[in-house]
Amino acid sequence: MNRRLLLATACLALLAVTSGCLGIGTGPVSEDQIDSDPAAQYQWTENRTVHLTIQSNTQFRTVMETNETTIELFRRDGFGGTNPLSVQAVRYRYPNGTVVTGSEIRDRGGEVRTTRDETIIALPSDAPPRGGSLAFTSESTPKRFTLPTYVDGTYEVVLPENRRIDFPVFGQVRPGGFETSVDDQNRLHIVWNEAVTTDTVSVQFYLQRDLYVFGGIVALVALVGLGGLFYYRRQIEELRQERMEMGVDVETEVDDDDGPPPGMG
Repeated sequence: MNRRLLLATACLALLAVTSGCLGIGTGPVSEDQIDSDPAAQYQWTENRTVHLTIQSNTQFRTVMETNETTIELFRRDGFGGTNPLSVQAVRYRYPNGTVVTGSEIRDRGGEVRTTRDETIIALPSDAPPRGGSLAFTSESTPKRFTLPTYVDGTYEVVLPENRRIDFPVFGQVRPGGFETSVDDQNRLHIVWNEAVTTDTVSVQFYLQRDLYVFGGIVALVALVGLGGLFYYRRQIEELRQERMEMGVDVETEVDDDDGPPPGMG
């Protein structure tokens, strides 16, 4: 009985930790994290409400216009709940062009903290409700980018170099109604010029050379299949020839007489 009680207690403790009930990993995000430098400069001047640049290291940078003094960042977990979105290199740009770091946001009356369900960024107390922009860097997944639409408006997603979405098996974009273009760095831009009304923006993409690899695999499988079929038919033909030489397949004439069986006439 004691062993069962101990096991039940351990399972309950593990469940509490994994669900975040104990608050482990929550609280203010470290200054080293929010003041770190982004991999490249944020695109403050883009003519989109939200601008997202996916990096080749499975991270992404985003700049979004703010129309609220607080924004909640999260990812859906697939079970009806949410998990906090990890953030780093946090920056806020005032309408006059002044840019402050994550720790400076705190010094000016704002905050960057994590709860069990989301990451909360409160803008500086002197930030206007509209006109400013918030930027941060976060984690993505290889060849598939999915993010909730935290802000209403137009969106632009920039893929890493040599990535594409055209091949139906490997490429998919949601929602529809987008336009695409390729810049001089061979990066694909996906633009929604109309306000996005869905809860999520999702882009599945592939490296261009993946198509050549896939095509080579298909060609090899087809070649092996044709070779196997040729070999199979050849074996059947050789077997048929051997049976004919042994007289097994010698045809006999069929007697059409419907008379009685032998001995019955």
